[in-house]
Amino acid sequence: MSADHSGSAARPLAWLPIPPEEIDDLPRGLEYAHWDGGPDFPSDPARCAFYCVPYMKGAAVATRPLSRMSGLRVVQALTAGVEELLPEMVRLPSGTRLCNARGLHDASTAELALTLTLAALRGVPGFVRAQDAGEWRPELRPALADRSVLVVGYGSIGAAIEDRLAAFECARVVRVARSARVTARGPVHPVADLPELLPDADVVILSTPLTPETVKLADAGFLARMRDGALLVNVARGGVVDTGALLAELESGRLTAALDVTDPEPLPAGHPLWKAPGVLITPHVGGPSSAYLPRAKALLRDQLARFALDEPLRNVVATA
Repeated sequence: MSADHSGSAARPLAWLPIPPEEIDDLPRGLEYAHWDGGPDFPSDPARCAFYCVPYMKGAAVATRPLSRMSGLRVVQALTAGVEELLPEMVRLPSGTRLCNARGLHDASTAELALTLTLAALRGVPGFVRAQDAGEWRPELRPALADRSVLVVGYGSIGAAIEDRLAAFECARVVRVARSARVTARGPVHPVADLPELLPDADVVILSTPLTPETVKLADAGFLARMRDGALLVNVARGGVVDTGALLAELESGRLTAALDVTDPEPLPAGHPLWKAPGVLITPHVGGPSSAYLPRAKALLRDQLARFALDEPLRNVVATA
Protein backbone atom coordinates (compact mmCIF):
# COMPACT_ATOMS: atom_id res chain seq x y z
CA MET A 1 0.00 0.00 0.00
CA SER A 2 1.37 3.39 -0.95
CA ALA A 3 0.14 6.74 0.22
CA ASP A 4 -2.95 8.32 -1.28
CA HIS A 5 -2.26 11.83 -2.60
CA SER A 6 -5.77 12.27 -3.99
CA GLY A 7 -7.21 13.90 -0.87
CA SER A 8 -9.17 10.79 0.14
CA ALA A 9 -9.83 10.46 3.85
CA ALA A 10 -8.50 6.89 3.80
CA ARG A 11 -4.83 7.80 3.77
CA PRO A 12 -2.32 5.20 5.02
CA LEU A 13 -1.72 5.46 8.74
CA ALA A 14 1.72 5.46 10.38
CA TRP A 15 2.27 4.75 14.07
CA LEU A 16 5.34 6.58 15.36
CA PRO A 17 7.04 6.40 18.79
CA ILE A 18 8.07 10.05 18.43
CA PRO A 19 5.23 12.61 18.41
CA PRO A 20 4.65 13.43 14.71
CA GLU A 21 4.50 17.16 15.42
CA GLU A 22 8.12 16.95 16.61
CA ILE A 23 9.37 15.65 13.25
CA ASP A 24 9.72 18.38 10.63
CA ASP A 25 8.67 17.88 7.01
CA LEU A 26 6.79 14.62 7.30
CA PRO A 27 5.03 13.71 4.03
CA ARG A 28 1.46 14.99 3.86
CA GLY A 29 0.09 11.96 2.06
CA LEU A 30 -0.05 9.93 5.29
CA GLU A 31 -1.90 10.07 8.58
CA TYR A 32 0.05 9.79 11.81
CA ALA A 33 -0.56 8.48 15.31
CA HIS A 34 1.80 8.54 18.28
CA TRP A 35 2.35 5.28 20.19
CA ASP A 36 5.37 4.68 22.39
CA GLY A 37 4.31 1.42 23.99
CA GLY A 38 1.58 2.63 26.34
CA PRO A 39 -1.30 0.40 27.43
CA ASP A 40 -3.80 1.98 25.03
CA PHE A 41 -3.40 1.96 21.26
CA PRO A 42 -3.85 5.33 19.51
CA SER A 43 -6.20 3.89 16.88
CA ASP A 44 -7.41 0.58 15.51
CA PRO A 45 -4.21 -1.42 14.82
CA ALA A 46 -5.88 -2.87 11.69
CA ARG A 47 -5.60 0.58 10.09
CA CYS A 48 -1.84 0.87 10.63
CA ALA A 49 0.20 0.52 7.43
CA PHE A 50 3.58 1.75 8.69
CA TYR A 51 4.55 0.71 12.21
CA CYS A 52 7.67 2.15 13.83
CA VAL A 53 8.52 0.03 16.85
CA PRO A 54 8.86 1.81 20.23
CA TYR A 55 12.52 2.19 21.14
CA MET A 56 13.97 0.30 24.12
CA LYS A 57 10.59 -0.96 25.35
CA GLY A 58 11.32 -4.68 24.94
CA ALA A 59 10.03 -7.45 22.72
CA ALA A 60 6.68 -7.85 24.48
CA VAL A 61 5.77 -4.22 23.80
CA ALA A 62 7.20 -4.18 20.29
CA THR A 63 5.20 -7.19 19.16
CA ARG A 64 1.97 -6.59 21.10
CA PRO A 65 -0.01 -4.86 18.31
CA LEU A 66 1.30 -6.97 15.43
CA SER A 67 -1.38 -9.68 15.54
CA ARG A 68 -4.04 -7.02 15.01
CA MET A 69 -2.27 -5.13 12.22
CA SER A 70 -4.05 -6.71 9.27
CA GLY A 71 -3.25 -3.79 6.96
CA LEU A 72 0.44 -3.61 7.78
CA ARG A 73 2.98 -2.95 5.01
CA VAL A 74 6.12 -1.82 6.87
CA VAL A 75 7.67 -2.53 10.26
CA GLN A 76 10.46 -0.05 11.01
CA ALA A 77 12.83 -0.78 13.87
CA LEU A 78 14.94 1.91 15.51
CA THR A 79 17.73 -0.58 16.22
CA ALA A 80 20.28 -2.28 14.00
CA GLY A 81 19.41 -5.67 15.49
CA VAL A 82 15.94 -7.05 14.73
CA GLU A 83 16.23 -10.56 16.18
CA GLU A 84 13.12 -10.01 18.34
CA LEU A 85 11.03 -9.05 15.30
CA LEU A 86 12.17 -11.62 12.74
CA PRO A 87 10.13 -14.52 14.24
CA GLU A 88 6.96 -12.41 13.86
CA MET A 89 7.33 -12.08 10.09
CA VAL A 90 5.56 -15.37 9.36
CA ARG A 91 2.43 -14.00 11.02
CA LEU A 92 2.34 -10.65 9.22
CA PRO A 93 0.44 -9.81 6.02
CA SER A 94 2.20 -11.07 2.91
CA GLY A 95 4.60 -8.51 1.51
CA THR A 96 5.17 -6.67 4.80
CA ARG A 97 8.74 -5.38 4.91
CA LEU A 98 10.91 -5.28 8.03
CA CYS A 99 13.50 -2.49 8.03
CA ASN A 100 16.27 -2.02 10.56
CA ALA A 101 18.00 1.22 11.55
CA ARG A 102 21.42 0.57 10.07
CA GLY A 103 23.51 3.70 10.56
CA LEU A 104 21.30 5.26 13.24
CA HIS A 105 23.45 4.20 16.19
CA ASP A 106 26.87 4.07 14.53
CA ALA A 107 28.31 7.18 16.19
CA SER A 108 26.89 6.52 19.64
CA THR A 109 27.78 2.82 19.74
CA ALA A 110 31.27 3.43 18.38
CA GLU A 111 31.80 6.10 21.04
CA LEU A 112 30.79 3.65 23.75
CA ALA A 113 33.04 0.93 22.33
CA LEU A 114 35.98 3.30 22.67
CA THR A 115 34.79 4.46 26.10
CA LEU A 116 34.64 0.90 27.38
CA THR A 117 37.99 0.02 25.84
CA LEU A 118 39.78 3.01 27.33
CA ALA A 119 38.07 2.74 30.71
CA ALA A 120 38.94 -0.94 31.04
CA LEU A 121 42.53 -0.59 29.86
CA ARG A 122 43.27 2.46 32.01
CA GLY A 123 41.55 1.05 35.10
CA VAL A 124 38.91 3.76 35.44
CA PRO A 125 36.49 1.56 37.45
CA GLY A 126 39.19 1.00 40.08
CA PHE A 127 39.94 4.72 40.26
CA VAL A 128 36.24 5.47 40.75
CA ARG A 129 36.11 3.00 43.62
CA ALA A 130 39.23 4.61 45.09
CA GLN A 131 37.59 8.03 44.79
CA ASP A 132 34.48 6.71 46.58
CA ALA A 133 36.77 5.50 49.38
CA GLY A 134 38.71 8.78 49.47
CA GLU A 135 41.95 7.01 48.56
CA TRP A 136 44.74 8.11 46.21
CA ARG A 137 45.86 4.96 44.33
CA PRO A 138 48.08 5.68 41.32
CA GLU A 139 49.13 2.72 39.17
CA LEU A 140 50.69 1.96 35.81
CA ARG A 141 48.04 0.78 33.33
CA PRO A 142 48.04 -0.34 29.68
CA ALA A 143 47.42 2.29 27.00
CA LEU A 144 45.48 1.78 23.79
CA ALA A 145 48.45 3.20 21.90
CA ASP A 146 50.66 0.49 20.37
CA ARG A 147 47.99 -2.19 20.94
CA SER A 148 46.59 -4.54 18.32
CA VAL A 149 42.79 -4.34 18.00
CA LEU A 150 40.55 -6.93 16.35
CA VAL A 151 37.08 -5.70 15.31
CA VAL A 152 34.71 -8.65 14.86
CA GLY A 153 31.70 -7.47 12.88
CA TYR A 154 32.67 -4.93 10.24
CA GLY A 155 29.38 -3.39 9.19
CA SER A 156 28.61 0.28 9.64
CA ILE A 157 29.21 0.16 13.41
CA GLY A 158 32.47 -1.73 13.05
CA ALA A 159 33.68 0.79 10.47
CA ALA A 160 32.67 3.66 12.79
CA ILE A 161 34.69 2.05 15.59
CA GLU A 162 37.74 1.91 13.36
CA ASP A 163 37.23 5.57 12.39
CA ARG A 164 37.54 6.48 16.06
CA LEU A 165 40.45 4.14 16.72
CA ALA A 166 42.48 6.02 14.10
CA ALA A 167 43.36 8.76 16.58
CA PHE A 168 44.81 6.38 19.19
CA GLU A 169 48.00 5.22 17.47
CA CYS A 170 47.12 1.53 17.64
CA ALA A 171 49.76 -0.84 16.34
CA ARG A 172 47.17 -2.23 13.96
CA VAL A 173 43.43 -2.71 13.50
CA VAL A 174 42.27 -6.01 12.01
CA ARG A 175 38.75 -6.37 10.59
CA VAL A 176 36.55 -9.47 10.53
CA ALA A 177 33.13 -9.92 8.91
CA ARG A 178 30.99 -12.76 7.62
CA SER A 179 32.88 -12.83 4.32
CA ALA A 180 36.15 -11.43 3.01
CA ARG A 181 36.28 -8.14 1.16
CA VAL A 182 38.54 -5.12 0.68
CA THR A 183 37.79 -1.64 2.03
CA ALA A 184 39.55 1.70 1.70
CA ARG A 185 41.21 1.02 5.06
CA GLY A 186 42.38 -2.47 4.13
CA PRO A 187 41.26 -6.09 3.94
CA VAL A 188 38.35 -7.54 5.87
CA HIS A 189 38.96 -11.14 6.95
CA PRO A 190 36.24 -13.80 6.99
CA VAL A 191 35.05 -15.27 10.29
CA ALA A 192 36.84 -18.49 9.36
CA ASP A 193 40.16 -16.66 9.95
CA LEU A 194 39.40 -15.94 13.61
CA PRO A 195 41.42 -18.87 15.05
CA GLU A 196 44.62 -17.46 13.58
CA LEU A 197 43.81 -13.79 14.26
CA LEU A 198 42.73 -13.99 17.90
CA PRO A 199 46.13 -14.84 19.43
CA ASP A 200 47.62 -11.60 18.07
CA ALA A 201 44.99 -9.20 19.43
CA ASP A 202 45.33 -7.20 22.65
CA VAL A 203 41.74 -5.96 22.36
CA VAL A 204 38.85 -7.81 20.69
CA ILE A 205 35.76 -5.67 20.01
CA LEU A 206 32.52 -7.48 19.12
CA SER A 207 30.12 -5.46 16.95
CA THR A 208 28.46 -8.22 14.97
CA PRO A 209 24.69 -8.70 14.68
CA LEU A 210 23.09 -11.62 16.50
CA THR A 211 22.24 -14.28 13.94
CA PRO A 212 22.08 -18.08 14.10
CA GLU A 213 25.71 -18.06 12.92
CA THR A 214 26.92 -15.66 15.64
CA VAL A 215 25.12 -17.09 18.67
CA LYS A 216 27.92 -17.89 21.16
CA LEU A 217 30.52 -16.99 18.55
CA ALA A 218 32.78 -16.06 21.47
CA ASP A 219 32.65 -19.52 23.03
CA ALA A 220 35.23 -21.35 25.12
CA GLY A 221 37.38 -22.11 22.07
CA PHE A 222 37.27 -18.48 20.85
CA LEU A 223 38.20 -17.15 24.29
CA ALA A 224 40.95 -19.74 24.76
CA ARG A 225 42.63 -18.46 21.59
CA MET A 226 42.79 -14.90 22.93
CA ARG A 227 46.19 -14.00 24.31
CA ASP A 228 46.82 -13.80 28.05
CA GLY A 229 45.77 -10.40 29.40
CA ALA A 230 43.61 -9.52 26.40
CA LEU A 231 40.44 -7.43 26.72
CA LEU A 232 37.08 -8.50 25.26
CA VAL A 233 34.67 -5.62 24.51
CA ASN A 234 31.08 -6.47 23.58
CA VAL A 235 28.82 -3.79 22.05
CA ALA A 236 27.02 -6.36 19.86
CA ARG A 237 24.44 -8.56 21.60
CA GLY A 238 24.81 -10.57 24.78
CA GLY A 239 24.09 -13.82 22.98
CA VAL A 240 27.25 -13.47 20.87
CA VAL A 241 29.25 -14.46 23.97
CA ASP A 242 29.05 -17.72 25.92
CA THR A 243 28.58 -16.25 29.40
CA GLY A 244 29.70 -19.38 31.22
CA ALA A 245 32.90 -19.59 29.21
CA LEU A 246 33.61 -15.90 29.76
CA LEU A 247 33.06 -16.23 33.50
CA ALA A 248 35.61 -19.03 33.63
CA GLU A 249 38.22 -16.85 31.90
CA LEU A 250 37.46 -13.83 34.09
CA GLU A 251 37.62 -15.84 37.30
CA SER A 252 40.97 -17.30 36.25
CA GLY A 253 42.28 -13.76 35.74
CA ARG A 254 43.51 -14.58 32.24
CA LEU A 255 41.16 -12.19 30.38
CA THR A 256 39.31 -8.97 31.17
CA ALA A 257 36.05 -7.76 29.64
CA ALA A 258 33.95 -4.64 29.09
CA LEU A 259 30.33 -5.45 28.31
CA ASP A 260 27.49 -3.20 27.21
CA VAL A 261 25.35 -6.28 26.57
CA THR A 262 24.96 -9.51 28.51
CA ASP A 263 23.27 -12.88 28.36
CA PRO A 264 20.90 -12.91 30.18
CA GLU A 265 19.75 -9.31 29.76
CA PRO A 266 18.89 -7.40 31.86
CA LEU A 267 21.53 -9.01 34.04
CA PRO A 268 19.66 -10.17 37.17
CA ALA A 269 20.73 -9.25 40.68
CA GLY A 270 23.09 -11.82 42.10
CA HIS A 271 24.38 -13.01 38.72
CA PRO A 272 28.07 -13.95 39.00
CA LEU A 273 29.04 -11.52 36.22
CA TRP A 274 28.35 -8.60 38.57
CA LYS A 275 31.11 -9.72 40.92
CA ALA A 276 33.51 -11.29 38.42
CA PRO A 277 37.04 -9.87 38.53
CA GLY A 278 38.20 -7.70 35.66
CA VAL A 279 34.80 -6.91 34.15
CA LEU A 280 33.18 -3.54 33.43
CA ILE A 281 29.42 -3.63 32.72
CA THR A 282 27.13 -0.96 31.29
CA PRO A 283 23.35 -1.55 30.88
CA HIS A 284 23.02 -1.71 27.06
CA VAL A 285 23.47 2.01 26.49
CA GLY A 286 25.32 1.97 23.17
CA GLY A 287 22.38 3.55 21.34
CA PRO A 288 20.58 5.85 23.77
CA SER A 289 22.50 9.12 23.77
CA SER A 290 21.90 12.66 22.59
CA ALA A 291 22.85 11.44 19.10
CA TYR A 292 19.76 9.20 18.93
CA LEU A 293 16.79 11.54 18.54
CA PRO A 294 17.92 13.73 15.61
CA ARG A 295 19.10 10.67 13.71
CA ALA A 296 15.88 8.77 14.45
CA LYS A 297 13.82 11.69 13.17
CA ALA A 298 15.90 11.91 10.00
CA LEU A 299 15.55 8.16 9.38
CA LEU A 300 11.77 8.27 9.83
CA ARG A 301 11.38 11.35 7.66
CA ASP A 302 13.28 9.65 4.84
CA GLN A 303 11.57 6.25 5.15
CA LEU A 304 8.09 7.78 5.35
CA ALA A 305 8.77 9.93 2.29
CA ARG A 306 9.85 6.83 0.39
CA PHE A 307 6.77 4.95 1.58
CA ALA A 308 4.46 7.80 0.63
CA LEU A 309 5.91 7.90 -2.89
CA ASP A 310 6.00 4.10 -3.23
CA GLU A 311 9.79 4.23 -3.61
CA PRO A 312 12.20 1.51 -2.42
CA LEU A 313 12.72 1.60 1.34
CA ARG A 314 16.15 1.59 2.95
CA ASN A 315 17.50 -1.20 5.15
CA VAL A 316 14.94 -3.89 4.27
CA VAL A 317 16.12 -7.02 6.07
CA ALA A 318 13.11 -9.34 5.62
CA THR A 319 9.79 -9.56 3.76
CA ALA A 320 6.77 -11.53 4.91
